[in-house]
Amino acid sequence: MSASTKGSSGGPVSAAHRHLGADGDPDPYTPGVGCCAVTVEHYDLDLDYDVEDNGLEGRAILTCRALRGTDRVELDLTELAVTEARFGGGGLGGLLGARKVGVHHSGSRLVLVLPRVVAAGEAFTLTLSYEGWPESVDGPWGEIGWTELDDGVLVAGQPTGASTWFPCVDHPSHRATYRVTVHADADYEVVVHGELESVVERDGERHWVYASRVPLPAYLATVLIGPYGRTELGGSRVPQYLVCSKKRRKKAEKTFADQARMIDVFTDWFGPYPFPSYTVVVVDETLDEPFECFACSVFGKNELGTDWDEQRLVAHELAHQWFGNSLVLASWQDIWLNEGFASYAEWIWSEASGDRPARWHAEKAHKTLSKMRQDLVIGDPGRVRLFDDVVYVRGALTVHALREAVGDDAFRVLLRSWVAAHRDGWVSTAQFRAHLREVVPEQRWRELDGLLDAWLMRPELPALP
Repeated sequence: MSASTKGSSGGPVSAAHRHLGADGDPDPYTPGVGCCAVTVEHYDLDLDYDVEDNGLEGRAILTCRALRGTDRVELDLTELAVTEARFGGGGLGGLLGARKVGVHHSGSRLVLVLPRVVAAGEAFTLTLSYEGWPESVDGPWGEIGWTELDDGVLVAGQPTGASTWFPCVDHPSHRATYRVTVHADADYEVVVHGELESVVERDGERHWVYASRVPLPAYLATVLIGPYGRTELGGSRVPQYLVCSKKRRKKAEKTFADQARMIDVFTDWFGPYPFPSYTVVVVDETLDEPFECFACSVFGKNELGTDWDEQRLVAHELAHQWFGNSLVLASWQDIWLNEGFASYAEWIWSEASGDRPARWHAEKAHKTLSKMRQDLVIGDPGRVRLFDDVVYVRGALTVHALREAVGDDAFRVLLRSWVAAHRDGWVSTAQFRAHLREVVPEQRWRELDGLLDAWLMRPELPALP
């Protein structure tokens, strides 16, 4: 949205999972979601969607692994009704010999009672059939999740909207690979997170298959359906795709004309683009703000243009592919790592494109914040203010303060090494501090650690270096 170590992703019982604790809510920022006993390693979703009446029939095969011995699995699923649930051991044999499980569904919590206890580390499958009329949920961050449009649908899952369209563990400390099949009317384009593997048309319906082989948290999963067309944007080392209606295409192509250059600039600063491709979707609706998904960003019709106000959004959402989508938060408390770095990327692009230097943007942002009430600790902003503008702006200022403190050359090394060390892994503020200690001399590290304390852990606004 605008305004871990790499090794931690390799095993089922990672540090990110352990931070959840043995019992209770996984994360005080998103109480009542997630699962401490089980993680899902792969989702295989088959979705039959009727655009006309917003009806959804789904089948989800979850490849799971127990984090501890248990006979109960808690998943997140909002509004939709489970019609059947089965349990099987790992592999194809488990699917063929699946046994029924008990289903208890209250609110957004789906509790499955297994026919036996699974041991810690054991792999097993859950197959769930479900149906209903999905809809968004309203909370402290506005409406999130499955949103029916005038002609189509979009899913904005951050932070807990994934449960509005499939059964999942809806917390960023749990990540999985995906295979998603969507059946929809042939007049509609379907975009899902990941790479398009196939699309087949028969009997007036198209069958789309997408796969994502890089594990991602559920909130980055998305489905976008509308009367769109797909074109490839040229000029980039990374395949880029534009999905929008015919009437928006000309303006959209102008809006994203510099995106290939942005990829080059960000690759220079952050390291290689982390995914096989990048897709931007423009919906025929007005959005409050664009939002990022896995290897994809979504813009409203009101966010098209070539002025700075629109171009900074293009840069911001693109930067999230590094900060937020490749480097994934272990806890929502550290949201500044996503939004602060993506917001600072706007200033990097401004500088690289020959517009205002980053220092100019920093001074302007600092002046704006200095006139506001200083009451937010962005290193722990709290649930209600998770996406407060101050988190974005002060987060960017924190990054700029580091740049000023270490100098441009060391700053570039810091960014590239941070991204490389944690690519496709979980990250936290504590890990960022540890990374600073690894790449700067000890006497400088203590100074920079104090700088982070001042910017992240105290409400008073520090002076710019």
